[in-house]
Amino acid sequence: MPARIHALLPAAGLSVRFGGTIIKQYASLLGKPVMSHSISSVQQHPAVATVTVAISADDGLYDELIRPDFPRMQTLLGGDCRARTVLNGLHWIAEHDPGCDWVLVHDAARPCLAADALDRLIEQVSANGQGAILALPVSDTLKQSDPQGLISATVDRQTLWAAQTPQLFPRLELMASLTAALQFGQPPTDEAQAMERSGHPVWLVKGSADNIKITRPEDLAIAEAILLRQQGLHQPGRIEV
Repeated sequence: MPARIHALLPAAGLSVRFGGTIIKQYASLLGKPVMSHSISSVQQHPAVATVTVAISADDGLYDELIRPDFPRMQTLLGGDCRARTVLNGLHWIAEHDPGCDWVLVHDAARPCLAADALDRLIEQVSANGQGAILALPVSDTLKQSDPQGLISATVDRQTLWAAQTPQLFPRLELMASLTAALQFGQPPTDEAQAMERSGHPVWLVKGSADNIKITRPEDLAIAEAILLRQQGLHQPGRIEV
């Protein structure tokens, strides 16, 4: 098992695709903000020693909606993109938790992470000492389009995976990889891409279809059904996933 894991949740985004008047990580899900479920899903794992959340400078909801349930949770200011937010978090961890060797990055809007999926990720890293991410093999037929929106090709999906979080990497290697990506003006879309560009091996660990990311308002109903099923609960009239 990695010597010490510090979980980091980047939550400084504006959630443009979600719409509405509230940021997606603060939307209500089974009576709690989405982010509360995401925090709990990583905090409860015995290998995770500490959890920190990166929020935006103008966040006016964290103290009201999250801090009452997590009074000791530390927060820091994110940046203008995901990569800079995560890098800010890594520098904060280096200063406040220098004994941390590994950082687990998990989306604040991914509330349905199951314990067994997190177990598989940590077990993979423990086995080989290299970074890994949760992901799912792509099952849909994939089409590539031209600029006009016409199909230009059908993509072979046999080796394609859809990335999820958490993503678990050595802190120092991830810091160096994100720093290099930002210096070259090429912000990665996730932490794994930064590590790939730096030549570090990244393992794929099979995740779960339950581990959805809240992107649009309709995703909340799906997440609610998943959580109720995970908790062994069912209420008449609710959708099943």
